Amino acid sequence: MDAAVYTVPMTRGILIAGNESALSRAIETETAKRVEHFSAALIPNRLSEPPRPQTPASGIRAGAVETGRIPLEWNPGSPISARTLVLAAENRQERIDEAILICAPPSIRRSAAELPLPYIEILVNDHIKGWFFLVRELTAVFRARQSGTLALVYTDINSGGEKDNAADLLGPSSLASFQAFTRSLLSSAFSEPYLTMGFSCSDAGNEAGFASFVLKLMDEGNRRNNGKLHKYGKLKLFK
Repeated sequence: MDAAVYTVPMTRGILIAGNESALSRAIETETAKRVEHFSAALIPNRLSEPPRPQTPASGIRAGAVETGRIPLEWNPGSPISARTLVLAAENRQERIDEAILICAPPSIRRSAAELPLPYIEILVNDHIKGWFFLVRELTAVFRARQSGTLALVYTDINSGGEKDNAADLLGPSSLASFQAFTRSLLSSAFSEPYLTMGFSCSDAGNEAGFASFVLKLMDEGNRRNNGKLHKYGKLKLFK
């Protein structure tokens, strides 16, 4: 096969979606090395408690905004907002070639009896339902165009509570939903005309390395990576 098939275009439309975290900033930094402009939609922080502390990725300033970043509004719990987001990204960049969805849910450490009802509703709407709505819109675009790359990215790190400390009940639940959703999408990827790739990381504090790993495999555009979950960890193994 001609090597040109795997050549990465200098201009490509990339949409990044997820909540503010060290991982999302690392992904944005790697993306900015490859394209002049990219769209980014953050899940709004509608919880009164601070998000889970994140270890800044190597070489990434906390809160840094990369040149060429196009911020877009997104209400994850609304299917109409998901469609509007995709249309806005297409209008600003002409098209969406690749979508990188990053699951790094906030941490809410409360006992089950003390969980505020609004927190439960927010987590379900923003960090579970939102992914289904957005993936539906993105895959419809990719299927109609007969091309595209959907990348689902998450950290696979235990966030249980220590002795005498409340466990995080909501964050791991939304992450588990995203992981199950990713596995289902990967299982059905072979019948689709676009690429679907999953990425997980068990190496806490190495967001920069993980982000480089993700973007490198996406750059290749290799059909053999379709439907696979690529694991990044201390041994740098993936499958």
